[in-house]
Amino acid sequence: MNGMNDASTLHLNWWLWGLGAVLLFWCIGAYNRVMLLRNEIARAFAQLDDALTRRFAHGELLLERLRERLPSEQASLDALAAAQAEAKSATQAVRARPHAAEPVAQLAIASAVHGAALTRLVSLVEHHAELSADPDLGGAVDELKMIERQRAFSRQVFNQAVDAYNLAIRQFPTRVLMSFVGFTEARSL
Repeated sequence: MNGMNDASTLHLNWWLWGLGAVLLFWCIGAYNRVMLLRNEIARAFAQLDDALTRRFAHGELLLERLRERLPSEQASLDALAAAQAEAKSATQAVRARPHAAEPVAQLAIASAVHGAALTRLVSLVEHHAELSADPDLGGAVDELKMIERQRAFSRQVFNQAVDAYNLAIRQFPTRVLMSFVGFTEARSL
C-alpha cells in the first residue's frame, strides 16, 4: 500500500513540475513578446523623430527667411518659434521613453500647436504673391509639405506599434503578468 502512495505522489510531482515548467515558459514567452513590441515602439519613434528633426530644421530655415521679408507678421513668426521650441522639448522627452504615456501626450499637444503654426506660415507664403514667386521660398514650402507627409506616415507607423503593444498587454492572461512586471499602456500620437 505504501508503494502505491509513493507512485501516485511521484506521478503528481511530475504533473506539478510539468505544469510549472509550462507556466514558466509561457511567462518568459509573454514577457519577451511584450518587450519586442515595446522595442518596436522605440524603432517606430526613431523614424518619426527623424521626420520631426527635419521638420524643425526646415521650420527654422523658413522662419529665418521670413523674418526679413515679413516684418508685419512678427507675432505669427514668434508664435511659430515658440511652438517649435515647445515641440522640440517634448520630442526630447519622448526620445528617452517613447513607450511612456505622459511624454507622448505632451508631444501630441505640442506637435498639434506646432503643426497649426506651420500651416499658418505656409498660408502666409502662399498669400503673398511675391513670396510664393521666390523659387527659394516656394521650394522650401514644397519641401516642408513633403516632410509633413513623411511625418504623417511615420506617425501612423508609431501609432500602429503602440496599438499592437497595448493589445498585447491587455489580453488575458498576459495582462496579469504585465501588471506584476510594471508594464503600462503606451499612448498614440
